[in-house]
Amino acid sequence: MTEQEALTTGDLLTKARVALEQFHDVHVDDDGALSFRHVDVPCAVQAMQLAEGLTVLSLTCVVAWDLPDDPKLAASAAERAGQGLFGTLGVVHTEAGMDVTLRYAFPADGIESAALGTLLMLVVSTASQLRVELLGEVGEQTE
Repeated sequence: MTEQEALTTGDLLTKARVALEQFHDVHVDDDGALSFRHVDVPCAVQAMQLAEGLTVLSLTCVVAWDLPDDPKLAASAAERAGQGLFGTLGVVHTEAGMDVTLRYAFPADGIESAALGTLLMLVVSTASQLRVELLGEVGEQTE
């Protein structure tokens, strides 16, 4: 990473941190990434310069983990993925069950702090709503 890339991504992460701190306690990791929790959903924000003049923020939210590895639940998660406007829902099958993430990457150069905060909160609010719905489905299956 060049010095200019480091400055650009650092500035963008600082702007994201300031925007998020209106809503959450934000931790700055050793590598500069941001992490925070929205309700029970852990989230991380990273910045990267894909090309000169194209710096993106990447937000990853861990919606749920160790869910039962049930085909109906996976299909429900996939259906929700198609309905989302902000982010891509991912399902990972593990030895402990099924993990669900929501990822959203977008060009962030020039976005004002208030607008950036609104955009990030739309994504994390979606992740929290998905968590409630998926855990609700799991609860219904166990009753």
